[in-house]
Amino acid sequence: MASLYLHIPFCERKCLYCDFYSIESLAPMEEFLAGLAVEIQSYAPRGEGTRFDTVFFGGGTPSLLTPGQLGSILSRLRSTYTIATDAEITLETNPGTVTPEKLAAFRSMGVNRLSIGIQSFRDDELQFLGRIHDSSQAVEAVRLARGAGFDNVSIDLIYSLPGQTPDRWMYTLERGLALDPQHISAYSLIVEDNTPLARMVRARQVSPNPVEAEAALFELTMRILEENGFEHYEVSNYAKPGARSRHNYSYWSHVNYLGFGPSAHSFWRSDDGRSGERWANVANVSTYSRRLRDQERPLAFDEKVGLKELVNERIFLGLRSDGIDLRRLETEFAIGLDSAQRETVRQLVQESLAVLQGDMLRLTPRGFVLCDEIAARLMV
Repeated sequence: MASLYLHIPFCERKCLYCDFYSIESLAPMEEFLAGLAVEIQSYAPRGEGTRFDTVFFGGGTPSLLTPGQLGSILSRLRSTYTIATDAEITLETNPGTVTPEKLAAFRSMGVNRLSIGIQSFRDDELQFLGRIHDSSQAVEAVRLARGAGFDNVSIDLIYSLPGQTPDRWMYTLERGLALDPQHISAYSLIVEDNTPLARMVRARQVSPNPVEAEAALFELTMRILEENGFEHYEVSNYAKPGARSRHNYSYWSHVNYLGFGPSAHSFWRSDDGRSGERWANVANVSTYSRRLRDQERPLAFDEKVGLKELVNERIFLGLRSDGIDLRRLETEFAIGLDSAQRETVRQLVQESLAVLQGDMLRLTPRGFVLCDEIAARLMV
């Protein structure tokens, strides 16, 4: 299994919390698409003999692409790489950027999963976040998706906004559940450097929610979504049975992936699986396009990944999702837990922060709240 990611770096308006690379102009679209075509072709030798099971269009706002533009990209991917007939093809979508005709065209091209960035069903919160839609448009986007034939719909929600109470968050959760999505991504609001939100916090215009309040909202999210039939399969992701994001799960499982577009990341393991290579593109659409036009790789960095780093990533990513298969960790990397790590495991189980079922170590809901701290205690 392997995956393809395409970063479409265009937005109608940047949200105040977002630190993903995007620009608020469609003017460079044609030169971007020309560069993207070159980059897709350039990695054909790397992908030879590999079947790609997922394709993900992220951004930015990929739903700003026209059907013709998206169709051209998909055609080039299919002519360059071996893409599984049952591949999961996801398109991130913002409410207010799609029409019934556009969604129907996307569906006819093979896009079979939509990830809709709703974030909140309260209009004052959407305005604070800098979203371009209101709550009624969010509901309409899901309705339009269903009408276009999408039966695999994910919605993104954000909790722990400044001053947000459990009752306010419950309103958004309940409105989201009423739309019957197959998947929900629920993220806590993070103050990222170099964002308008970070500047507002530094200027004391807003105050982040206290850690205790954020933890309470996280625990509320886990409980409500589990009660409504969702599997909590990664810290911020919940799915109905059979509806996990195969693409995101590939990241957490150390599957090979190629990323195309400005700021896109790639990862490829060696044949023996005990080392790898990771690289990322520059976060500038003009530089990206120019370098590809000049037949140069548009890299920001390219680095080797050693055995120890792979093991630590497997521990961290495993704890964030389904857990760590301790036997597989030992057989795959020839590294087992030492006595101190095993004592840590014993303590985690004793404190009800984790459960150990055979060789599988999984965090409990209480453990998920402390995921990063626990991972640091177990890393080699």
